[in-house]
Amino acid sequence: MPVTNAEAVKSIDRKARLQVPHQPPPKQKPEERVHNWLEVYEGYDLETAKIEAYRCIQCPAAPCQVACPLHNDIPGAFLKLEDGDVHGAADVFRATNPAPDMCGRLCPQESLCEGHCVVGKKAIPVAIGRLEAFIADYERDHGGRVSPDIAPSTGKRVAVVGSGPAGLAVAEILAIHGHLVRVFEAWPAPGGVLRYGIPDFKMDKRHVDDQVEYLERLGVGFQYNTRIGYDITVDGLLDDGYDAVFLGHGAGQGNKLGVPGEELDGIYMATDFLVRANLPTAELPEWMWDPIAVGKRLVVVGGGDTSMDCVRSGVRLGCEEVCCVYRRTEAEMAGREEERRHAKEEGVKFIFQATPVRFVAAPGENRVQAVRFQKMELGEPDESGRRRPVPVIGSEFDVEADTVVIAIGYKVEKLLYQTTPDLEATDWGTVKADDDGRTSRPGVFAAGDSVRGADLVVTALADAKKAAAAIDEYLRNGAQ
Repeated sequence: MPVTNAEAVKSIDRKARLQVPHQPPPKQKPEERVHNWLEVYEGYDLETAKIEAYRCIQCPAAPCQVACPLHNDIPGAFLKLEDGDVHGAADVFRATNPAPDMCGRLCPQESLCEGHCVVGKKAIPVAIGRLEAFIADYERDHGGRVSPDIAPSTGKRVAVVGSGPAGLAVAEILAIHGHLVRVFEAWPAPGGVLRYGIPDFKMDKRHVDDQVEYLERLGVGFQYNTRIGYDITVDGLLDDGYDAVFLGHGAGQGNKLGVPGEELDGIYMATDFLVRANLPTAELPEWMWDPIAVGKRLVVVGGGDTSMDCVRSGVRLGCEEVCCVYRRTEAEMAGREEERRHAKEEGVKFIFQATPVRFVAAPGENRVQAVRFQKMELGEPDESGRRRPVPVIGSEFDVEADTVVIAIGYKVEKLLYQTTPDLEATDWGTVKADDDGRTSRPGVFAAGDSVRGADLVVTALADAKKAAAAIDEYLRNGAQ
């Protein structure tokens, strides 16, 4: 008789596993990667991946699984991987995760699964994220993802607004349940933040394309260059015969600083800069076709992962001096330590405890020449728990800049509220929805960044799964 997973786990020698050294995932050297846009991590080979998976001690409490917003069965997947059953491991991940290839690359594992790995208490945690990415990639390269059985058609139609992580997840689940799904995307190509906010050196766009092709095989339709609230309203979709609408439009509007000179040429919002730097013109709206002339000196204001995406893109665009300026210390930065480390390896300079007070124009021109900063010191903690930055009077200094990028966070655009009667918003400007994605409008659901504000891919996926279940229930029992 075959050995069951439970029997295999019971016989595990955890002490022996703890003696196995960590297998670092291979990656490009800094001096090489600054000259290309390829993913920094090059991926495990099968034998090395099996060894790293063997480091998982299969602890019964599985705190890594608890810490994952999707509650992926990480030990179960790795048990199959160490035995060489990569397709079985992929099946385990896909039972809970619609996009393991993306989560493996984009999740902040150090604060989620890997941050709770028991092995990490005595040694380097198991490389959960890189193994998850390997498993998904191996599946793609060795036979591909098998399309699931699709339920008989219900005849119900669903409009999905936005093709980011939440929208793609909802579309997949509802299509498998037999509903007719059409995704409406404002950009010329699919993926939302996955395409237009993530540089190739973090995740190759083929992973987005693979997911879209898979959804098209499931019968999902896509309509691009269509901005809901502008080209057609939510009520217009319902009038056109859609039985439900899912709002997964995200939080894509960049926050501005509101300081003098912010309107000067050469100053970009983060998304505007990233899409021009990372994407071909065919995937951009026509008004973004003009290339960016970055010059020699790039200054990026902000301290999150988007800031790191911008500075590292600037390095690859050929800037000689790239500087990130943040108003607190590095200890208060909200983004991933790994991203900051990669940026430093690639030559990016950091200025901490400073904030812009003015953008200075070149004499006789409307183009930025320098940024005037004021030094900051840390005061009492604010509502986030981080110490509040306080200006130091008389401490201004200038940093020369040919190009400036503002990367200080995102908010949800108000257009949908303004064009959708009775759609309630929170005090933060996000869509007001319950835990299952139900909004104040019957038949209208929402999840992801449009509800949470700018957050993680994995939390968007977790919320989208709940919303998809609620939509399915509504279509079967509540839609008139």
